[in-house]
Amino acid sequence: MGKGLKPDLYIKSVFSLDINWLKERGIKGVLLDIDNTLITHKQKIPDEKVIGLINQFKENGIKVAIVSNARKKRVSVFNEKLGLYARYRAFKPSNRGFLRAMADLNLVPEETAVIGDQLFTDVRGGNRLGLTTILVEPLDENEPINVRVKRILEKLFLKSEPVE
Repeated sequence: MGKGLKPDLYIKSVFSLDINWLKERGIKGVLLDIDNTLITHKQKIPDEKVIGLINQFKENGIKVAIVSNARKKRVSVFNEKLGLYARYRAFKPSNRGFLRAMADLNLVPEETAVIGDQLFTDVRGGNRLGLTTILVEPLDENEPINVRVKRILEKLFLKSEPVE
């Protein structure tokens, strides 16, 4: 009955992801979360590391989209420099944001990966659609209270430590 809350890969950081791992699995597109995956909640714009990562995906023929539960202004300001397809208020783990991003990038679930820092939104949502799911450790522990509560619950479900 699916993978539930089990990610396909659990790593310390999106920046340590081996692009070849994606390519070996036939991944042609990635759907990226913003907050605590690419940047902290305090940051507003992508830094050089994020820009480099996006360019690395593109240079390897991997399409990129942003799928975030953040508000329109937050996602728009972040994406201004990147110019990616970006879905704000995606209501993850709902299918809607993931499906719209995949449609925009002309992808099917078998060739799509979702990368995010939350088990109950990013991983659960991706697993429901049969996407490859990659969980990363959050970049910053200073998070809104509702997210901190979820982190406590996530620890009950995570059976392993991140690789790398």
